[in-house]
Parts: sequence; structure tokens; C-alpha cells
Amino acid sequence: MDIRSLKLYLHLCDSLHFAKTAEQTHVSPSTLSRAMQRLEEEVGCKLLERDNRSVSLTHAGIEFKHFAEQTLSEWTQLKQRIDPQQNVLRGRLNIFCSVTAAYSHLPSLLDRFRREHPHVEINLTTGDPANAINEVQQNRADIAILALPDALAPSIHFSKIDYVPLSIIAPTMPCQVQQMVSQANIEWDKLPFIVPDHGPGRRRVDNWFKQMGFKPNIYAQVAGQEAIASMVALGCGVGISPDVVIQNSPVRGRIQMVASPVEIPGFELGCCCKDKRTDDPIINAFLQVI
Repeated sequence: MDIRSLKLYLHLCDSLHFAKTAEQTHVSPSTLSRAMQRLEEEVGCKLLERDNRSVSLTHAGIEFKHFAEQTLSEWTQLKQRIDPQQNVLRGRLNIFCSVTAAYSHLPSLLDRFRREHPHVEINLTTGDPANAINEVQQNRADIAILALPDALAPSIHFSKIDYVPLSIIAPTMPCQVQQMVSQANIEWDKLPFIVPDHGPGRRRVDNWFKQMGFKPNIYAQVAGQEAIASMVALGCGVGISPDVVIQNSPVRGRIQMVASPVEIPGFELGCCCKDKRTDDPIINAFLQVI
């Protein structure tokens, strides 16, 4: 059992996907698989339930995860005590993202980052992801999580972390909007729409209206996808939102997805920073965990 294997195991605990962990930790799938098999042999029991390329943790796997986290933490502290002058990252990392991203994608990224660099202070600000690039450009954020815009300024670096589909959402509560979307032939031009007031999400929605060939009945323009989900759940109208927002919304039980007559392109979700700052030690270290 070695430190490298423990790091691979913890990454796999976060990703629950062999191919993703192999790619992101720069090892071959066979190397990763052998490392996990050796750990299970040393522990003496099964840590992972494998299903094709995805995995889940057994009860023993969960217990071993706690052990691995504690061991790596103590290892880092030991190295610092033995050689206080060694290169240990210190400072602050300012991160900007939506409330949804703070629940859905940021925790696993921060778990991996803080294992490697426990002395870096994290400062998190949440807001409308349509403002993410501006937050980075104005130096209010070092790193921002956002959907890749159609046109990205050459001064901005983007690292993909996920692909996010978009869906049409409608209320489940008995109301006029719910009745309209329940019809066999939905009259899309008569439905009230809740749309983003700006950003990549608004451009996706406008393109969908154009493909559908009707002038939309805009009920409200709001900032933030979370607000769209809330207004839809209240029966104010329908919207087009990222699936990850719906899945993490506290009102998801009051929302239904409606099939779209035409394809709605999804988003590439990722982290951005100023291109000239990718060599900054703290920013570079964060990018390495993506």
C-alpha cells in the first residue's frame, strides 16, 4: 500500500468512474485497475462494486475511504513537520460559481484539492454563472465555474469538467400551465415562458424559439437558473434549464420534464481563469485536479 495508490483510490471514490479517474490522474485504465486490485488484496476484502466502467463503494470501501483520507492528511502534516521549509502551497483561492454548482460539482473538486493542498484557504462566492467571466476579468475570482460560452475571449482559459444536458421543465401542480403541457399537441406559442435575462442560457433558449418557429410569450426574465426552477414549480410558466439544476433543486418534486420537439444542445461545464494566470501555483494546482 502506498500514497499514490491511496490518492488514486480517493479520486475514484469521488468520480465513481474508472475511465474518468484514469484520464484525470494520467494513468492507463489497466494501471488503475491493478492498483485497486492490489489494495483489495492488501485489505483482504472487496472495496469496490464494479459495473462496466462505473463503480460503487462497498461498506468496507466506505470505511477504507475514511482511512485513506486520514492517512493522506497525516502524511501531509508529517512532511511539513519533518521539513518546514519544503514547498507547501499557502494563500487564498477565490472561487465563483452558481448555487447549483456549489452542490453538484465543486465539492468533489475541493475534496481532491484540499487533500493535496490543505493550507490553501478557500473563499467561495455564489451568483449567476452568466456573470462568471466578468468576475474573473475583474479579479474578484481566481477561478469560476461556468458553461462554455459560444465565443470565449482568448484571454480566458477554460478546462472542461462535465457535459450538462438541457430540458424543458413545467410544473406538476394543478394549474393552467400544467394542463397546457398535458395536451397531446402542445400549443407552444401560448405557453408562458420563464427565461434567463442574459448569458449562454438565454442564447440557447432564443435559438430554440427560432427553431420552433414561433414568437414566445415571455412571462418573466430572471437572473440565475435556480430562479427559473422556482418560478416553474410555482406554476408561473415553463422554462429550459440544465438537468443538473433540476436534480439539485429543492423544488424538484414539483417539476416535470417535457419532451422537446427539437434537440436542445447542452452545455460544456468547466472552470475558467485568466489565461495569463494559469502558471500561478495555486490556480495551476486547482486546474490539475480537474
